[in-house]
Amino acid sequence: MSPAIIGRGVYEQSLGFNRSPSVDFEIEHVSTHSPSRQPRPLMRRGVSDYANDTLLQTSIATIIAAKARPFAVSGRIPVDPASLTLFFRTKSGITHSLDFPIDVDYDTPPALDVLIAACRPHPQVGEEYGDSDSLFYPTNLPLTTSLELANHPILEAVRNSLFPALPGGHYLHVVRDKLEIVPTGASMNEQAPPGDTRVATVIVTLPVRFRGGALVVHAPEGGEERFQSRGGKSGHMEWAAYLADCTTEVEPVQKGCRITVSYAVHLKTFGPAGVAPDPLIAPSDHFLDNLAPIFNMTRGRMIAFYLTGDYGVNPADVLAESLVPYLKGGDSILYHAVKLYKLSPELRWTAGGYIWPVDRTVECGPEVTDGSPYTGSGRRPLSGVYGGMSYADGGEHIINLQHRVEQSGAIPLAEADIVLLADKDMSGAISKERVPLVSKGLLDKLVVNILLVVYVP
Repeated sequence: MSPAIIGRGVYEQSLGFNRSPSVDFEIEHVSTHSPSRQPRPLMRRGVSDYANDTLLQTSIATIIAAKARPFAVSGRIPVDPASLTLFFRTKSGITHSLDFPIDVDYDTPPALDVLIAACRPHPQVGEEYGDSDSLFYPTNLPLTTSLELANHPILEAVRNSLFPALPGGHYLHVVRDKLEIVPTGASMNEQAPPGDTRVATVIVTLPVRFRGGALVVHAPEGGEERFQSRGGKSGHMEWAAYLADCTTEVEPVQKGCRITVSYAVHLKTFGPAGVAPDPLIAPSDHFLDNLAPIFNMTRGRMIAFYLTGDYGVNPADVLAESLVPYLKGGDSILYHAVKLYKLSPELRWTAGGYIWPVDRTVECGPEVTDGSPYTGSGRRPLSGVYGGMSYADGGEHIINLQHRVEQSGAIPLAEADIVLLADKDMSGAISKERVPLVSKGLLDKLVVNILLVVYVP
């Protein structure tokens, strides 16, 4: 709670804002009319054509398990392989370029021989190195390609497939990892998960023709995915991605040479959430200069601003504070600006002059029935607008709704000792979220706003 304020009336007049905002509840009626529906046709129970029902059930269980938690995905990059060039520098300091596509059965470019000679074998547990081991290009030597993953929606596909529940304010970015070569007759033993901070790995197969050499991805739970490639065909390149806790291996290459470039996918949080936020945006100096006098004049007070964006959530299901990573537009700028002043803003639900605690959702209880003590004259009357119809002070509907919001934990803004900073005429857009509300047997919606509340020491 903020400290007591001396000379409250004089102080608020100097602010030019009304401490007691409009206390009208806004209710939206929901139409009960529903379009006529065609009767659902009767479903006939299908008869399995499989001779072995156990096989069918096993296949269904496997598909459901794979769908529940996908750990690997593959696709194609719509790019002409002839436009790709690989640049690398050897220990001698000479830079080489390798053009694609390549078919080693017809012609082996001299730069490819140099690249293979500069590579090192993968460590083989319990085995000595041989002439047909899988290879990797030393990470301390410069290497780059003309392929830029940012120009293709690979990371968006990875996010949608492997990280569908990733909240707003979180982004994926890649760092080139290493180049690997599996020549004819070689294979790559199962590789342990990398010990860095990556969340996934993307492997791009360069357009060098080969046969065999399928990539096998093993999930920690025991499942596996197998991706077969042939080095790409005209008009596209192939890629695969898998989660960081997976292990991988490459089956023997029967013909040609398998060359891939891997990228480490890292997760980074941009936005206002967290103790040390790392936002992509920065409020302008003009915005901060206009905010400074407000903080100077409201020292020792709890102040609040209305948010203006609509976020499409049900306040009965989520806390207002959970919207922080999803803030957009001016709401995000304001939140960032407050954080830059080393203050601790919080988001809270408000409606009809009431405000909910930061840890409470808007859960309006059942309707007050006849004979309830809350329908008597002991309650403070509250004016409001209900379904577009005006009710006099102390109207039954308003008193009923007042009791229900208080039962859900809301308290009047005046009792919360919060000064609401808004234009005198309340002009401009204000965020509106809606909570289902049953009144007299009909389904209505209580319109709830969002406040950014902060204490200014």
